[in-house]
Amino acid sequence: MANEMTTTAQDLVQCPVCCKDFRSTAINGHLDICLLESVTDINPSTAEDSGPPLKKSRISSAEAAPPSSSVHKPVSSSSSVAGTQPSSVFSLFQTNKSKVSAQIERSGGISETVQSQTSVSCSQSLKTSKEVSCSQTLKTSKDLSARALLTMDKPLAETLRPNTLEEYFGQSKVVGQQTLIRSLLDSQEIPSLILWGPPGCGKTTLAHIIASASKRSCTARFVTLSATSASTNDVREVIKQAQNELRLCKRKTILFIDEIHRFNKSQQDTFLPHVECGTVTLIGATTENPSFQVNSALLSRCRVLVLEKLSAEAMGFILERAVAKLGIRVVGKDPANPKDHDQKDGHEPTICIEQKALDTIAYLCDGDARTGLNSLQLAVQAQVSLTRSAMLQQDGTTQEILVKEEQVKEGLQRSHILYDKAGEEHYNCISALHKSMRGSHENASLYWLGRMLEGGEDPLYVARRLVRFASEDVGLADPAALPQAVSTFQACHFIGMPECEVILAQCVVYLARAPKSVEIYQAYKNVKACVRNHKGPLPPVPLHLRNAPTRLMKQLDYGKGYKYNPAFSGPVEQEMLRLELPGRSFIL
Repeated sequence: MANEMTTTAQDLVQCPVCCKDFRSTAINGHLDICLLESVTDINPSTAEDSGPPLKKSRISSAEAAPPSSSVHKPVSSSSSVAGTQPSSVFSLFQTNKSKVSAQIERSGGISETVQSQTSVSCSQSLKTSKEVSCSQTLKTSKDLSARALLTMDKPLAETLRPNTLEEYFGQSKVVGQQTLIRSLLDSQEIPSLILWGPPGCGKTTLAHIIASASKRSCTARFVTLSATSASTNDVREVIKQAQNELRLCKRKTILFIDEIHRFNKSQQDTFLPHVECGTVTLIGATTENPSFQVNSALLSRCRVLVLEKLSAEAMGFILERAVAKLGIRVVGKDPANPKDHDQKDGHEPTICIEQKALDTIAYLCDGDARTGLNSLQLAVQAQVSLTRSAMLQQDGTTQEILVKEEQVKEGLQRSHILYDKAGEEHYNCISALHKSMRGSHENASLYWLGRMLEGGEDPLYVARRLVRFASEDVGLADPAALPQAVSTFQACHFIGMPECEVILAQCVVYLARAPKSVEIYQAYKNVKACVRNHKGPLPPVPLHLRNAPTRLMKQLDYGKGYKYNPAFSGPVEQEMLRLELPGRSFIL
């Protein structure tokens, strides 16, 4: 009896729509009826009785969460089930367990009629909900003000993230009007992409623009994961949902992986078959060179977009857009708009910023838009906090708060230096230092040395490279260069940073000014080529040059006939190379 009950319980399969249990032989017929009725005739009264509330998903989807720039109140999962949108029914499929999916696939799936009706209903309802969400987002972005900046709990760079390519500055070479990628984005034919660029250049923003375009047209579902926190199981769950989405609603899934270089090789291999067959469109963002950090097989299936560091001009446009959104008046550029002052309530202070302060942010942020916008937010908040106690004058008028260039410089302190001790910038800078010293350009040599040391480079690494340079590029032209470089390495080892930076600077200038000779370097290259390219067996060492420490070796004529040079007053003629290498000259 117990075995029969166990068998019966195992044969029961839960319906993903009404959450009732049915036998495996009857689930297909029930799904055809239940799914069709739920999609076409759903109403608030039936939705409340459809089953328990959905569990909160671990994976952040562009459908489940509002845009980052909006300030909507969070909606619980239970209220979403009880809503009037048919899209809530389809969300049940995204949280369905594997046994239901396996049972449906084993029995042939749902009929084509139900699938087509589901696709039409889902697309219409999703389009309606996305239009409402987009309009609310635009309304929220227009309501931004300087007062909102003071109480904002999000970074300004996240709040003012653009949603269209018209507001996306600084990457015209990649997504300009006449580029191939721009035409593909406009036509919603989005290929798999790897976005490679320095921090703050717009990789994540470009992905969000693609997401906004997909939501407006309802052509694709957008899912975001971060390689710093997501696991392989999360990726497989997204791929399973993408397969259901493509089969039921005929919609593609765009999967955005931030910091994709954090995934190891085996984790990256998870994407290969699904990117190949088009189940998901992969967009990966990385600050590391994808040639080293991304699998070659995955690279061959994606197009690499190289985003450059933002110029000071592009940063100026971004900052101007920010102050315009916040209603901050720029002093020293355009006169104040009298309509802006009429909208003040008499209690909110007028916030102004000098044009020089904006220019300073644009130059000091080193092409990082995130750093620039957050620095603007910090400067305004700091200045308002300092003058909060004296906002109102004695006559009751509001006091004008002015953000000056000195306050911006104090907040930024110094430029944000892009340098990765283990990445591509590390090798770029040491190559620039080496070539500057080789070209006897002492000022350039000092500059690249400073870039490395200020970026946090290990001084002993630089000292080792100087030892190599002293022999490779200076060589016999100045034999004192090698002892100078070795002494520099020892001094850096003794005292460390920051005291050893002047010692490195001294050695760098000495090597840059020293005469250059690559005679020894080229000669040894010729020796290596001779040994490696020799055809046949290598020639043996001549007998008179061999060592003879034992009696047997002496009996075999090892060392016989060798002429000891100090025993002769003049030059001694004896063979040092075998006949197979006659007259070979490696030093040219």
